[in-house]
Amino acid sequence: MKSIREIFRNNETLLEEKEVQNLVAYCEELQDEIVELKFQKTDNKELALIDMIKEVIKGCEAMEKEQMEHERFGYDAPDYESTISSLKRYIYSRCKDEKIWIG
Repeated sequence: MKSIREIFRNNETLLEEKEVQNLVAYCEELQDEIVELKFQKTDNKELALIDMIKEVIKGCEAMEKEQMEHERFGYDAPDYESTISSLKRYIYSRCKDEKIWIG
């Protein structure tokens, strides 16, 4: 599954369009509903938590890759690197503390 940023990578100005913003909001609502359905289906909070954590980590890794691409081509990009690294350390630490193994 691609992130919104990946989908609009070549034309980020489209993200400013009202229709695109509405579509993004709708997709976010659907993602929340999917997580809720997974929880109801399994009735297991751990599985839902693992799924969410995997998605956050995947997003962090995508942002790290995007940051490297921005740096490689020489144009300015926000510095997400330290934030992403801190977030990943926190997630891995909590998983270890809670004995949740995500692979």
